[in-house]
Amino acid sequence: MRNLLIFISKYNAFFLFIIFEVGALIVYIKYNSFQKASFINSTNQVTGSLYTRYDQLRSYIFLREVNDSLSRENARLHTQLKASFYIDSAARHKITDTVYKQQYEYIDAAVINKSTNRRNNYLTINQGSRAGIAKGMGVISSQGVVGKVILVGQYMSVVQSLLHKETVISASLAGTNELGSFTWGDNLDPHMGLLYDVSNNATPKVGDLVVTSDRSLFPTGIPIGKIASLKSKTAKGLFLNMDIAIAVDFGKLQYVYVINNKLAAEQLGLEAQEKKDE
Repeated sequence: MRNLLIFISKYNAFFLFIIFEVGALIVYIKYNSFQKASFINSTNQVTGSLYTRYDQLRSYIFLREVNDSLSRENARLHTQLKASFYIDSAARHKITDTVYKQQYEYIDAAVINKSTNRRNNYLTINQGSRAGIAKGMGVISSQGVVGKVILVGQYMSVVQSLLHKETVISASLAGTNELGSFTWGDNLDPHMGLLYDVSNNATPKVGDLVVTSDRSLFPTGIPIGKIASLKSKTAKGLFLNMDIAIAVDFGKLQYVYVINNKLAAEQLGLEAQEKKDE
């Protein structure tokens, strides 16, 4: 306390100057309408700037929560798309309002780990069996095909990426429905893949969209990529080969949708029985 009093007495002239200056400024602003208006306007600008910065900071902090919410909503909307249903033609003549049966459900998940620079790449997602995920399910993003689930825990799953030497997807040219097979290229470029075994009768063009076919584990029409070159340097198969610019940017991938095909078990069971009878 004694030191504080010594400090004040030593600089009393400075403190008196500050008090008088503040008092004069208050009187000057209070009793002059122009200066008062200018002061209020300047104060509002400063306050508005501070509120804007605060709002930006708050939005950034809650960005992950917003993204999670949007991801869940997108999964719900995907589930309601017409492509997620199949037509039950047998019921067409019986009950007209049950012609469409739901075939696909979408489960949203966040990518918590991934690789893109190896020969065989994987992703880890934050959903598992408790969310309804099972081995063999297809995985997509808002951009296109991502891969398929190969390992499932209670709370997490591992996805075999599209960037994997053993990933092969039945694909087709979006405009003509010409079938082919898609796989990742041998040059380990995370942005390029290979479409092969396309019929020689096909007339593809650079820039044409390549999508999943009705023979894949994905719904028909999910983007895989676009044709980048009509003559691939990689010789594979007996028909046309072409380089494909992959739709998904795996380096920036944050959210995915796991596809639950409700008819997959029935299809696999019938196909297994067919092979057994051969």
